[in-house]
Amino acid sequence: MTSRPEMYRFHNGEKAKLQFSSDEYEARLAGLRSTMADNGVDAVVLSSMHNIAYYSGFLYCAFGRPYALVVTATDNVTISAGIDAGQPWRRCHGDNITYTDWQRDNYWRAIRSVTGTGKVVGYEADHLTLLQKGKLDAFLKPSRTADVFEATMRQRMHKSPAEIALIREGARVADVGGYAIRDAVKEGVREIDVAMAGRDAMEAEIARSFPDAEYRDTWVWFQSGLNTDGAHNPVTSRVLQRGDILSLNTFPMISGYYTALERTMFVGEVDEASLKIWQANVAAHEFGMSLLIPGASCAEVTEKINDFFAARDLLQYRTFGYGHSFGVLSHYYGREAGLELREDIDTVLEPGMVISMEPMLTIAADQPGAGGYREHDILVITEDGNENITGYPYGPDFNVVG
Repeated sequence: MTSRPEMYRFHNGEKAKLQFSSDEYEARLAGLRSTMADNGVDAVVLSSMHNIAYYSGFLYCAFGRPYALVVTATDNVTISAGIDAGQPWRRCHGDNITYTDWQRDNYWRAIRSVTGTGKVVGYEADHLTLLQKGKLDAFLKPSRTADVFEATMRQRMHKSPAEIALIREGARVADVGGYAIRDAVKEGVREIDVAMAGRDAMEAEIARSFPDAEYRDTWVWFQSGLNTDGAHNPVTSRVLQRGDILSLNTFPMISGYYTALERTMFVGEVDEASLKIWQANVAAHEFGMSLLIPGASCAEVTEKINDFFAARDLLQYRTFGYGHSFGVLSHYYGREAGLELREDIDTVLEPGMVISMEPMLTIAADQPGAGGYREHDILVITEDGNENITGYPYGPDFNVVG
């Protein structure tokens, strides 16, 4: 039989221009290596999409296959499946090894070729499955393992100037989608038609503004009527009717970085009961944004907004936390849970963090003002306050449309 290798380097073509400079990725790796040195870790095996993208620029498409980034004191090597050929090499900062599928677990043999055996190995306990953790132990035979989930999350929470610049562009593109949706809303149009108008506008703008990027996963959730009761409800073919409550949600993706715009809207007119709820949620949104300043904790901000709603007998209609971090994030990977506006998060806001304010109230279908009300802005924490980088207007004056 023909000899089949366990792994090989398929460095096909020249390196592509990544979203960030080599200096940016080296600074991120330096931060990780500092954590490794502080904790006596010889090698880190990262398996999540968000951490591999954050430290190497490569955003993998798993399709049931495992991927990795191995970082040692001197090396950083992405580990990819043969089906991707040379794309992982072209789209990553650093080296790349392709593993073959001629025999089971060549993935771990490729990782071992970088880490060696008997070392102190870091891994992501929030991502690595029990099955793969067992294989890490069997193939790498570590003298000790260490969870690096918390440390890497904390590093990602503090954005560099280059990241903030990209997130700012993402917020601008989200606004482009918002205006396209506003123009598409009218009686008799389906949710899916409106959603496609917003998505197409954003994808065209991303391609115009970022000609060197890879394009993937920009999407819209546009909901109407009863469908607005959940923040992540999928798009349907429901036809818009006059007086419908609408939920506009645009989500551009640029090089793995997600941003969002979310707005309450109504078709043609808004009834008195709905207007009262909408105005209360807008007031909470504005109050919440004023609280996002350096030195405030996530829990403190949350409790103050809770008190705001409770004083208006609306707290029982709140369905989730009031905001979250932005960065290497999508609807299926990456969650910086340490920077969420919830009662159980005590993180203190610092300059360079990026966080949303997005209060939502959901009123059941059998009550006056039924529907889901949500506004969403992205704010950069500055030295003396915050900067709102979302431009699309919120509230009844602009968003009763069609």
